[in-house]
Amino acid sequence: MSLLQIVNGRVVDPVQGLDGEVRDVWIRDGKIIPPPAVPSVRPDRVLDASGLVVMAGGVDMHCHIAGPKVNVARKMRPEEKRRAEPVRRTPRTRSGTTGSVPSTFATGYKYTGLGYTTAFDAAIPPLAARHAHEELHDTPIIDKGFFVLMGNNHYVMQQIRSGDRARLRHYVAWLLGAAKGYAVKAVNPGGVEEWKAGHGNVTGLDDPVEHFGVTPRQIIVELAQAASDLRLPHPLHIHCNNLGLPGNWKTTLATMEALEGRRAHLTHVQFHSYGGGPDDGGSFASRVAPLVDVVNAHENLTVDVGQVVFGDTTSMTGDGPLGYFLHQVTGRKWFSADTENEAGCGIVPIEYKDHSFIHAMQWAIGLEWFLLARDPWRIVLSTDHPNGGTFLSYPQIIHLLMEPDYRREVLQSVHPRVMKRSVLKDLDRAYSLSEIAIITRAAPARILGLRNKGHLGPGADADITIYTPDPDRTKMFSLPRIVLKDGEVIVEEGQIRNAPTGRTFHVAPAYDEKLVSEIQEWFEEHYTIQFANYAVDEHYLPRGECVASLGSK
Repeated sequence: MSLLQIVNGRVVDPVQGLDGEVRDVWIRDGKIIPPPAVPSVRPDRVLDASGLVVMAGGVDMHCHIAGPKVNVARKMRPEEKRRAEPVRRTPRTRSGTTGSVPSTFATGYKYTGLGYTTAFDAAIPPLAARHAHEELHDTPIIDKGFFVLMGNNHYVMQQIRSGDRARLRHYVAWLLGAAKGYAVKAVNPGGVEEWKAGHGNVTGLDDPVEHFGVTPRQIIVELAQAASDLRLPHPLHIHCNNLGLPGNWKTTLATMEALEGRRAHLTHVQFHSYGGGPDDGGSFASRVAPLVDVVNAHENLTVDVGQVVFGDTTSMTGDGPLGYFLHQVTGRKWFSADTENEAGCGIVPIEYKDHSFIHAMQWAIGLEWFLLARDPWRIVLSTDHPNGGTFLSYPQIIHLLMEPDYRREVLQSVHPRVMKRSVLKDLDRAYSLSEIAIITRAAPARILGLRNKGHLGPGADADITIYTPDPDRTKMFSLPRIVLKDGEVIVEEGQIRNAPTGRTFHVAPAYDEKLVSEIQEWFEEHYTIQFANYAVDEHYLPRGECVASLGSK
């Protein structure tokens, strides 16, 4: 049994109540352990972290790194691949392409090089789960998992219409287990189905989804209830209706209220916090204040931000009508697809420009969320990679949060109307290192229900990032001194030392097995593949780890 000791590091671990105290960290066989009771115990290796900051590995709870739309986006952006610096082959790594949609190999290397050791893809259709698992297995080093799209699933909507909550709950459990997924995801619930049927998008929570006789409100409430009844480690993950549209803050507020105390996570909330439009004053504006007040007051709600970063990127989403809207606005190439009976997607290249009023307001709205949210344990750093920008921009965002003077400097350089339309200029809050550790590690791990992630307490996975302190926070968080994965040194001074295979997290909630024959009968009537080819078996998860439901031992 190998024994590793990290000595003299300034440990920043909010879960353990440590805010830069000089502590040793002990690791045995990939796990954090208490200091040995016998002082004379000698470790097999000692890492001297004197003067360095020691944190748990980062956790990205919402990104897009696998699945059909990611593969299409890779093919759609050859011009980006020509410009981007590739990952070169070394004795320990394979080559890969970078850019806003990096290859599987580059994704694993770049996340780890940034100090992140866990990432979850946020939107996989069950029909694409098998290939998504193959891609995740091909993504080295990091632990990962994915959320299963259900907000426009035909069988789900049929059970909601029938009012049979028990049957819906059993189906949700079966579908999660069949896909080897981790959580329930709803993208523009009902709206994607309306778009695919040629009826346009929904505009509010009570618009009918015509063929199924249900509404977005019903889909949200019933899926949130099913996730709660199943005691899943992560609650319903909601991409609200009307993403990106002026005046959509009212839809977001209505979604929060419709939950009526049920746990839910609202994702890339920046894109859902816009004022304006004919029913809201006309001019595009921030409406963060009324929304953040609701989140501050209701502990059942958590959010990630979806921060916009200036530069070229790729919008890829399970929200088909949004993809078409962006195509109309930008005039750039566009892709839309349908996954039968389950989901859709839209892909459009996009460039966020600091001299564009709309783009600069989006940038400011994301920062308003971070700076106005009172509880850092319920707000998470994300860019909705790559929709608001790539995950490689996280250090820059951290810099903006920690240094008000730097934030004001950037604010002065963007479109001047933002100064009048945003409260950002009046916000002096500066995030501490401990708060950064919360929104990038401890909070996403807790919200995901990953008990062994996001902290350095006994029993935690020994995923550790060691930083060199630097007043230039972008520099500090861009290049960790050392990154450990499961107690093994993986990155040292920016160089990948090893590239092991990470774990894939999934859930397996219980369901009534007598229902499977009925599901099979329905499936074989409505799908174009045979039922036996649908479920993913364990062979596709060579390092699969089933995470217990809440309350389980």
